[in-house]
Amino acid sequence: MSDTEQRIIIAIDGFSSCGKSTFAKAIAARLGYIFIDTGAMYRAVTLYALEHGAIRSGIVDEDAVEALLPQISITFRFNPERGASDIYVNGDRVEGKIRTIEVSNCVSRVSAIPAVRRKLVAMQQEMGRRRGVVMDGRDIGTVVFPDAELKIFMTADPKVRAQRRYDELRAKGDCVSLEAIERNVRERDKADMGRAISPLRQAADAVVLDNSRMSVAEQMEWFMDEYRVRIRQ
Repeated sequence: MSDTEQRIIIAIDGFSSCGKSTFAKAIAARLGYIFIDTGAMYRAVTLYALEHGAIRSGIVDEDAVEALLPQISITFRFNPERGASDIYVNGDRVEGKIRTIEVSNCVSRVSAIPAVRRKLVAMQQEMGRRRGVVMDGRDIGTVVFPDAELKIFMTADPKVRAQRRYDELRAKGDCVSLEAIERNVRERDKADMGRAISPLRQAADAVVLDNSRMSVAEQMEWFMDEYRVRIRQ
């Protein structure tokens, strides 16, 4: 069976700033699959909550966030200039706004709200109904698509992840400190693994990719080996 005759679901989970989205986008482009950035969806809800007063001085009002959910519509549109999809909330492009440190500091708490997870998981499952998708996040292989044919769990040294995030933000002109970024990375790890609803964990049948010292090309070579095994089964 050729690579194009069987379309599967590829679930990528793992820690923050491991390059999951970049990796997933590259896979989608290579296979001609749809890429769905679930982390961006949670960030979009967090941004909306910040802009509408449900988060003040870093304090998340869970009831207020839940009350806002019926007002939120999330879509993805392909941006030919970037060669990737941008995220929109109620028709407004928010791709740049969701990547700030303010959103990063609150997104784990927002994503732990049961009503938020229920809404976004239902949206993600509908998006993946036709298969041929690559989806990355924290609970894709364990909750959203537990029957995905290929599950990948990504990890990397926290210091390496912090440096990557720092370089990304600095390239965008954001004034941030490496120490603050590393602190945020470690706090998010703790929050993601410790939350009561859909905590970050490795699925029993997931393969682990530690990309601390791997190039993009090496990661893709590793992926294609794993992919070919799955489509031959």
